[in-house]
Amino acid sequence: MKKTVFMAILAASAIMILGGCQNTQKDYILATGGTSGTYYPFGGAIANIWNTKLENMNVTAQATGASAENLRLINKGEAEFATVQNDVMDYAYHGTALFDGEVLENIMTVGTLYPEVVQIAVSESSGITSIEDFKGKRISVGDAGSGVEFNAKQILEGYGLTFDDIKKSNLSFKESAEGIQNGTLDGCFITAGVPNSALQELAFTAGLKLIPISGDEADIICSKYNYYTQTTIPGGTYKGTDEDTPALAIKATLAVSSKLDEETVYNMTKALFENLDELGQAHAKGKEVSAASAVTGVSVPFHPGAAKYYKEIGLLD
Repeated sequence: MKKTVFMAILAASAIMILGGCQNTQKDYILATGGTSGTYYPFGGAIANIWNTKLENMNVTAQATGASAENLRLINKGEAEFATVQNDVMDYAYHGTALFDGEVLENIMTVGTLYPEVVQIAVSESSGITSIEDFKGKRISVGDAGSGVEFNAKQILEGYGLTFDDIKKSNLSFKESAEGIQNGTLDGCFITAGVPNSALQELAFTAGLKLIPISGDEADIICSKYNYYTQTTIPGGTYKGTDEDTPALAIKATLAVSSKLDEETVYNMTKALFENLDELGQAHAKGKEVSAASAVTGVSVPFHPGAAKYYKEIGLLD
């Protein structure tokens, strides 16, 4: 009888131990973007680092409609992490622009990742050499309501112009490049990684010029909208553009739910930034990521776990 009781207790204990082990696995969703874009494979590379470097970690990179949808997924508790544009994240956190009046309170920052450059291209025959020359010109500012449209609005503002000063079109990147090629547009705004395929094709077929953003105007824009950073489009990026072009960039950003505990986010932040070589091997954009740049272009508060890591390595006070 005693032996039977002992065996029953032992079996119950084993079940409890096994149940406890199962409960230690952490299952998270990393919301990314469309399967044909950059966010989805890049998010997969991040998830792979977490899954292989951290015990009992199971992160799934999920295809989505990208930034705005991702942030809403985090806010609703349907995802824990997401790759997003930092300007769209700012709008969501403050309830402005794309999120007019809709404030998402459950989002925080792990860090910025790589630049997505605001590239301003014009036709070679347009006579445009600066943003000031856009007055009265036919300019595409991206899809209506898109992040690109808000980038264009803010940059024009920095040069004392509004949409009323230009002949505005709301076209996709491909349509914008085709418009410049066939002469129905003078210029366009494209916010994307460098190089952009639509601009590459335009450069090979009809040619283009890149318009710089620099000097006092760039400083003013960055000061007012602190999710921008100043960068350079290297000469030779597009056929016929031999010189470097000063530009502004927003940054692809790793967002996180504010509801995750500090220790978990600290460990995940540390694992990511201590394995950047592996990230760079898995995806070309990984070569552009660094801990030092991860704390730039941030306007939404860091998660305490991420902040702990950056403080530990001397990047935050």
